[in-house]
Amino acid sequence: MRDFHKLSVWQKAHEMVIQIYRATAGFPREEVYGLTSQMRRCGASIPANIAEGCGRHGDAEFRRYLQIAAGSASELEYHLLLASELEYLKVDKYQTLNTQVVEIKRMISSLIQKLTAEC
Repeated sequence: MRDFHKLSVWQKAHEMVIQIYRATAGFPREEVYGLTSQMRRCGASIPANIAEGCGRHGDAEFRRYLQIAAGSASELEYHLLLASELEYLKVDKYQTLNTQVVEIKRMISSLIQKLTAEC
């Protein structure tokens, strides 16, 4: 069993979720159950799946949860683009968050490759 708190990818994903919550707080009220909810759920899914994978036994299960986290990161990447194009996010905030999610996707991919190579 791994301690997810020690994984830098989890730490970065957790910090990003906090920023997503803050950024979406200013979205239009009609988006509360739409884009706001979607961005928060898929954003929170990233560190949550990393944490859940750490609690599982074996690298195969951990990889599976990392793959789910990667899918959620791709979903968030799209939602950020949509929010930017709808002008819910300022350009600089979009660029900051998008850079973070792309970095997290790369980190997840590297961790998956490392786990696969160790098998």
